[in-house]
Amino acid sequence: MNDLVRQHTALGETDLEWLHLLVSEWQLLSDLSFADLVLWVPTLDGTRYVSVAQMRPNTGPTSYQDDMVGHLVPRGRRPLLDAALDEGRIVREGDPEWREEVPVRVESIPVRREGRVLGVIARNTNLLTVRTPSRLELTYLQSASDLAQMIAAGSFPFPGQQVDMDASPRVGDGLIRLDADGVVTYASPNALSAYHRLGLASDLVGQDLGATTAELAPSRGPVDEALVKLASGWAPRETEVEGNGGVIQLRAIPLKPKGTRIGSLVLCRDVTELRRRERELITKDATIREIHHRVKNNLQTVAALLRLQARRMDSPQGREALNEAVRRVGSIAIVHETLSQNLDERVEFDEIADRVIAMVSEISPGKVDCRRTGRFGILDAEVATPLSMVLTEILQNALEHAFPQGERGTVEVAALRSGTGRKDGRLLITVLDDGDGLPEGFDPQRAGNLGLQIVRTLVEGELGGTFDMVRAEPRGTKVVLDLPSSPQK
Repeated sequence: MNDLVRQHTALGETDLEWLHLLVSEWQLLSDLSFADLVLWVPTLDGTRYVSVAQMRPNTGPTSYQDDMVGHLVPRGRRPLLDAALDEGRIVREGDPEWREEVPVRVESIPVRREGRVLGVIARNTNLLTVRTPSRLELTYLQSASDLAQMIAAGSFPFPGQQVDMDASPRVGDGLIRLDADGVVTYASPNALSAYHRLGLASDLVGQDLGATTAELAPSRGPVDEALVKLASGWAPRETEVEGNGGVIQLRAIPLKPKGTRIGSLVLCRDVTELRRRERELITKDATIREIHHRVKNNLQTVAALLRLQARRMDSPQGREALNEAVRRVGSIAIVHETLSQNLDERVEFDEIADRVIAMVSEISPGKVDCRRTGRFGILDAEVATPLSMVLTEILQNALEHAFPQGERGTVEVAALRSGTGRKDGRLLITVLDDGDGLPEGFDPQRAGNLGLQIVRTLVEGELGGTFDMVRAEPRGTKVVLDLPSSPQK
């Protein structure tokens, strides 16, 4: 709609915002009218109309099989559009049109803002299934007529009240019509069922909806007064009411077709099961985070015990082996700590990588500069956990063997993501040092070092990737990991 309005019309940004506000609300008018809606706006030169938006009803058959958005029609071809635009009134004159052997009643509703007519809504009703209307349908049509008059007068939609139609109640969810005093004159079967869920044992018709709703909801002190006003339809508001184990969502729409409030529409929807599932998910997420938190604490306890044991070892080799185990356990603990703070099983691995680098760097403080370039991005926990261990082993190996006798140097961890999605994405990791390099005849695929055995097993078995270690130029060692960025099933 933005492109069409800016390309073909003279409307400004504030006018465009009004049209957006209207379009966010007009599913309500379409459903109440059992009709298609098409928004036509005059072009810049005033010789044509351009259709900038379209809505089909959920309550009846459509009268347009094709998409009308973007169509241009010359002025004069549709007299009802001309009359509504020029005279600023709702136009209903004329015989039904026939479209593909379907009779269609066409009406035109001017869209007014601050005294100016911005465009015209063409309301098209498929008459093929017309029959004697029920009480529900009569209430729908009367409410649609009131809303149409408010649009023509510029009092609907309500400024600053843009509604998310995906989250708000719809006409078919439940509709209650109130008079000017807030007394129910009609309640649809779905609306009555929703109130029965709250504990209502009688009919709604004839009752003060605000007082009835407040009685069904638990006492909330001063909030009760606000709830009474909202359920009475005095202002355009939304809320949820909980009582008797049920939850219903309410949306109030004051009706002022001639500037004076004559009543209200209250849309309601039973969201009891939806809220129950949401609470279950919240509880499940909290439980999962707590599990990760406890695993992290247990791993840190294991690391502390290993550290204590290492201090009591007389053998330097044994002490170093336990210290390596401490770092391995610590790398896994870092992942679980990050997962304990997230709502899902995915983590921002850059933070984990930086913490692993800092942890392993303690082997040679102040002698070797370790740094990260590029971004790992967000990874699944199934990838992050083994990858953190792999990174720990590679860095530990570089710091222990590439820089003997306290030599200074650098180790760089470079990450590069490729691919457009999780399924086909690849992660290329390069660990480059400027140390002494590999000894002659060294084969990383057959080396008996425990750390490299762990790397090979995790990279090829757990991660489904490849691992290689080669001499770097002019000196040093380069380790290359090519991994899928998502778990391999």
